[in-house]
Amino acid sequence: MSTEVTYVYQSIAQAVLDHEIDTMFGLMGDANLFMVDHYVRHCGGEFIPVAIEGSSVMMALAYSKVSGKIGVATVTHGPALTNCITALVEGARANMPMILLAGDTPVSDTQNLQNIDQRELIKTTGAGFVQIRSPETVAQDMANAFYRAAAEKRPVVVNMPADYMWKEVQHQKISYPVFDAASMVPEGDDFDNAIGMIASARRPIILAGGGAIDAKESIVKLADRLEAPLATTLKAKGMFNDHPFNMDIFGTLSTPQAYELIAQSDCIICFGTSLHHFTTDRGKLVKDKNIVQINNEITEISKNIHPTVALTADAQLTADNIVYWLDEAEIPPSLFTRELEPHSLKQHPLGTNSQQDGSYINYIEALEKLERALPENRVLTTDGGRFMTEVWCRISAPDPQSFIVTAHFGSIGLGVQAAIGASLAVSDRPVVVFSGDGGFMMGGINEFNTAVRLKRDLIVIVCNDSAYGAEHIQFVDRQMDPGLTQFEWPSFAETATALGGQGVLVKSENDLDLAIAAIEKREKPILIELCLDPNDVPRMRV
Repeated sequence: MSTEVTYVYQSIAQAVLDHEIDTMFGLMGDANLFMVDHYVRHCGGEFIPVAIEGSSVMMALAYSKVSGKIGVATVTHGPALTNCITALVEGARANMPMILLAGDTPVSDTQNLQNIDQRELIKTTGAGFVQIRSPETVAQDMANAFYRAAAEKRPVVVNMPADYMWKEVQHQKISYPVFDAASMVPEGDDFDNAIGMIASARRPIILAGGGAIDAKESIVKLADRLEAPLATTLKAKGMFNDHPFNMDIFGTLSTPQAYELIAQSDCIICFGTSLHHFTTDRGKLVKDKNIVQINNEITEISKNIHPTVALTADAQLTADNIVYWLDEAEIPPSLFTRELEPHSLKQHPLGTNSQQDGSYINYIEALEKLERALPENRVLTTDGGRFMTEVWCRISAPDPQSFIVTAHFGSIGLGVQAAIGASLAVSDRPVVVFSGDGGFMMGGINEFNTAVRLKRDLIVIVCNDSAYGAEHIQFVDRQMDPGLTQFEWPSFAETATALGGQGVLVKSENDLDLAIAAIEKREKPILIELCLDPNDVPRMRV
């Protein structure tokens, strides 16, 4: 333990580095500026200044997802923290860990305009809250915050009282291990029942969710043993890319072929998923089937539907154990995949070729062409909006860790920020982000210049239908004038160029070819603006 006397703000900065985090996102204010300065000038950390505080949370969340470390952001007090609320809810609902270091108003300054009860505010988001209790407990409180973020898989806000910052302390290097070794091998009647259902199934399907990503090899081994096709939830997109009987996303986002196959199945073996109603198509796809649900979080079992049998157990150990007992009992394979053509379940229909007058590009055709042209080693990010489900279906990601969804709270305007955070975690790979026009105006335009300043390899594709699409559909469905949902935005391509990047406007197939050529030769953040007919964009598949 070091006996060198330091100040509290220095101890906080050092504690971040003690947890091997060398990148911090945020905005400085009077309650956190000395901590940030010490982190950069004396700890050797990199500070990424954002345009608006909530962006720092989204960047840290994406950094966590892609790097596997705990992303860290920092803001000052008052409105700086309230600007982070939407992003904190997104992170909490996505079960993504990160740390937000929030400075706080001096207790004695009761008339400070930026005073707010931080604990009560954060409670509403679902994030955790850690109070720095005293100057003497700084290192312990910081270590506890990092532990809780990792163990609880959610954002944790650390309250840093401004009163403490210039108090002298002796810094201690403290970190707490997270005990996450695989455990809980199932046994007993429930396991016996599950084995019986699986052994007797003639058309089984294996479904893997975000909680089973680390169990890929064991789940594939089970699928091959059963001769059963594989599918994933949205969160696990890309998990089985290289498997010949990969169905890709299960549920409302399935291809017609895969959806029909699911309807024909008699048993679905579900690893690490809560079976959201998008996954089950509001129960239609699990009706009259045996459902075996395996999840190591008891709160996720029966959360959305009641399975036939459930096992509170580790995905990898359970898959291995099922294979063992199938072999012991000499259970023959189902032969289900022998009815299928390899790689036949992932192709979504191209749709009809709509006649374009040179003002718009056909959205589906553009996505199909971009899928072939975008860098293969990409990280894929999407903002929220009507456009997003077709991107999820038609644009691939190399693996689940390279796929970031920002729609857990139903918000728009979070995608570009997440893309920048991901790019800081994988500096040698391009990051592709799809955004709608409304979402880009709400949040992306604020941070595109951040990507330019940081020289990120960022490919932004704005799906511009000059409307808030979900609302536009509702007016049209009721044969009402959708004019209130439509906007005359500035040219996003020209704006991107003005902000220091490269913008390309796409209204025709020839324009799209030029955009693809520009992507291949990019030397700075690039924005491709797809001009879309608001009456010709497919509905969300949810």
